[in-house]
Amino acid sequence: MVKRDQKLAKAVSVTRAVKDEVGSDLSIQDAMARDYLNLSALARMLVPKVAARTGKRVKDVSEVGIATALKRLMGAYSRSSPKVSRVIARSAVSVRTHVSSLSVEKTKRTVQIVSTLLSNYPNDFIQVSEGLSSITLIFDQRLHSRVKRSLAGAEVLEEGEEGAAITVHSPEEITTTPGCISAFYNGLWRRQVNVEDTVSCYTDTIMVVGMKDASRAFEALTELIGEEQRKLYESSA
Repeated sequence: MVKRDQKLAKAVSVTRAVKDEVGSDLSIQDAMARDYLNLSALARMLVPKVAARTGKRVKDVSEVGIATALKRLMGAYSRSSPKVSRVIARSAVSVRTHVSSLSVEKTKRTVQIVSTLLSNYPNDFIQVSEGLSSITLIFDQRLHSRVKRSLAGAEVLEEGEEGAAITVHSPEEITTTPGCISAFYNGLWRRQVNVEDTVSCYTDTIMVVGMKDASRAFEALTELIGEEQRKLYESSA
């Protein structure tokens, strides 16, 4: 009796099951937003997952029912909101090659050292991000040995060399517009570019990628900005 009650409690409707599956899969959401989704193929793929969520046998789950639920969700995912589009359209991308990154444990000593580094190299590229227990620095590769020497004795959590810093310079509205940064990350994700480190500094979003991915990352973000610029131009024409 207990097992039966647990099974009933677990079971959900097909519509809900499809919504949950789509909500947990960014690739499906992206396909919906870009309107290249093959509903029939996706419905077939989702049959066993929907069966597991609804508590039904696979043979009792209808592909047509799944496809119908998918159609209802098509309008729920868009590439970006008008506010996000405007921010992205007014953004610009720059690339700085040969950068390093270093994450160390955050202590009173490391905070003081990082503060000294910033004052000692005011004209050099050094970006700092502080978490609750760590500090991440992104800086010119030529400073790598000096930064490491300054932080000698600190617990190094992560270290990277031969990277590229892709910086998206955006208007001030990015600070109050949710969804902009995720749009940048999604653009890189679609090109299978791994973001090794990231720092947000007021209106600048800095993403560190491997040198081999630098050109793809730049192209992906440039295309994203160009696409939003075209959309705004067409809507105002």
